[in-house]
Amino acid sequence: MSTSVSLLAPKTVPDMPAVAGVRLATAQAGIRYANRTDVLLALFDAGTTVAGVFTKSKCPSAPVEWCRANLKSGKARALVVNSGNANAFTGKSGRVATKLTAAIAAKAAGCKPSEIVLASTGVIGEPLDGSKFAPVMQSLAARAQPGEFFAAAKAIMTTDTFPKVATAYARIGEATVTINGIAKGAGMIAPDMATMLSFIFTDAAISAPALQALLKDGVADTFNAVTVDGDTSTSDTLMMFATGQAAGAPKIARAADPRLKAFKKALLAVLANLAEQVARDGEGARKLVEIVVEGAVSKASARRIAMSIANSPLVKTAIAGEDANWGRVVMAVGKAGEPADRDKLSIWFGGIRVAHKGARDPGYDEAAVSAEMKKPEIFLKVALGLGKGRDRVLTCDLTKEYIAINGDYRS
Repeated sequence: MSTSVSLLAPKTVPDMPAVAGVRLATAQAGIRYANRTDVLLALFDAGTTVAGVFTKSKCPSAPVEWCRANLKSGKARALVVNSGNANAFTGKSGRVATKLTAAIAAKAAGCKPSEIVLASTGVIGEPLDGSKFAPVMQSLAARAQPGEFFAAAKAIMTTDTFPKVATAYARIGEATVTINGIAKGAGMIAPDMATMLSFIFTDAAISAPALQALLKDGVADTFNAVTVDGDTSTSDTLMMFATGQAAGAPKIARAADPRLKAFKKALLAVLANLAEQVARDGEGARKLVEIVVEGAVSKASARRIAMSIANSPLVKTAIAGEDANWGRVVMAVGKAGEPADRDKLSIWFGGIRVAHKGARDPGYDEAAVSAEMKKPEIFLKVALGLGKGRDRVLTCDLTKEYIAINGDYRS
């Protein structure tokens, strides 16, 4: 974990309100890091529903497999998250560790092991000693209290430089409900149907199937539209918990219920906020980069082209060097395997068009563009001129610090 906070970190941190039916506590279990919290326990009132989306990696972690199996019930009473060890590529010992962790947590929470959901983040390939949870779990359960979301976000950090939190309110019928979210992630970031680790908590009363549909829709243009380095983790997990404890909250059975209109908007805002914070905290990042591709043959095509640009080491290093190198952008568009016409292509850095119809823009001004590239937030737009498809993704630059962080990650 870095000792210095990213220069791109949000300037303000929201006050995180309590969510009725959710209690949290953190502890130092010595999983990997010394003298820092590395375990989170969240307890939920009876009747809490849960939904989740997970990595599409063909080498998923043991906790991902545990959650996939146990989320089928749609119910959860507790969440346990540890940092420092991903419990991934750990074979039989990984499955033993998840089973032991769930048993320890279930005893402390007073529920069944199948009502425990798990997530782990950190080094891949090192066995996780599940017995390390035993000395702290009873204390965690006894100390758990509402509103500890910032501490919770801090406990799940690895190479993150700041805790990531977001909150929003929404009306469902006559009730006001709260949506709180926490996330972690800075490297190995190219989510595929999920995110690094993120957990959303609400006191709305929403059925598990409806919650699942809301989450799947919400992730598409938020977490799945973010990349730091193009690498999808074995452990990507995004889960959402609905306690149903908001005063007067109506019970919602379908995601299409019109009473969810404001809730959907608020949920999307929380997911988008957390996703942007992940991009801002990209390992070694000094620039937040927003990429818009328009004029594609479809939204899906625009997404693939935008991701090709966002994941290009040449584009990312050019931005790190504050060089508006549109040639590298052209390269990334061309290699994406999507319909593109060189002679219809236009490119902007900031609000300045640098290339038009297959050549450098006639009005190109090096000084103006250089000034744009010195800003901490870079806007890059590509117009293909082929159709109405449009999409937006977020990324960051690629600096020497990224190599330094990952070169000694296990040291």
